[in-house]
Amino acid sequence: MTETSIDIEHLRQWIGRTETAEDTVSVRLVAGYLAVLDVLKPDHEAGEAAPLAIHWCLAPATRPMSQLGLDGHPKRGELLPPVPVPHRMWAGGRIDLSGRFHVGDVVTRQSTVRDVVLKNGRSGALCFVTVDHAFTGPQGLVVSERHDIVYRGPRNPDAPAPVIPQAPKARWSYSVMADPVLLFRYSAITFNGHRIHYDRDHAIKAEGYAGLVVHGPLQATMMLEYAARLRGAPPQTFDYRGISPLTDGAAFTVNATERDDGLHLWTAAADGRLCMEAQASWK
Repeated sequence: MTETSIDIEHLRQWIGRTETAEDTVSVRLVAGYLAVLDVLKPDHEAGEAAPLAIHWCLAPATRPMSQLGLDGHPKRGELLPPVPVPHRMWAGGRIDLSGRFHVGDVVTRQSTVRDVVLKNGRSGALCFVTVDHAFTGPQGLVVSERHDIVYRGPRNPDAPAPVIPQAPKARWSYSVMADPVLLFRYSAITFNGHRIHYDRDHAIKAEGYAGLVVHGPLQATMMLEYAARLRGAPPQTFDYRGISPLTDGAAFTVNATERDDGLHLWTAAADGRLCMEAQASWK
């Protein structure tokens, strides 16, 4: 599909569209989140600070089965525009942290489509959709997020392979096994039905990946939590972007090194490829 076959002006009519949802930072949700990250903390009490990236588990889109697309995502055309290309990727974003949620908080998420832009890439037309999310609790605004989504057509097998940079040398690093159980549990706790994370046949044959894909927000969660652990305090801003797909079947690393303005963080595949990178800053 080419740029000229996509009616970008029609899609841009979704700019400004909003959606509001509510959820609770429950004891069970926090326990499940920490279990996915392999954190041993058996007791969770109302009022204690919730994990930093718990917002990616809150108020997910809960559509009935009849309202899902072939890829497992909700059909487009409600909050997100009906982009007429088949594949969706989590490209990156930025979060601003102004506080912490606590166990027991009732949280409201307000999502607004900020922009819809059409570009051309190796596989043809790429449609970038930017969504702003504001998460508020009893204490007011806690998390502001810019979420960058990219839609693309099928991969062209004749196109030259992209040049993917190798990961730099880290000062701090730890290893995580990318196995299907990890991916399943994170999909479950975020109510993410995207089939690239659990349906190997779909991931490889329909979307052209080498295996099951490790979620972008899961990688970002690990980097954000690592940044807070290394510095002893949560960053105030966290910018992240995807570089190359990280798939299951081998261990990957979560890495960090110091910069003048904070920490540079990244995930790297077993073969050394840079998969996702982030910048954490303390103002």
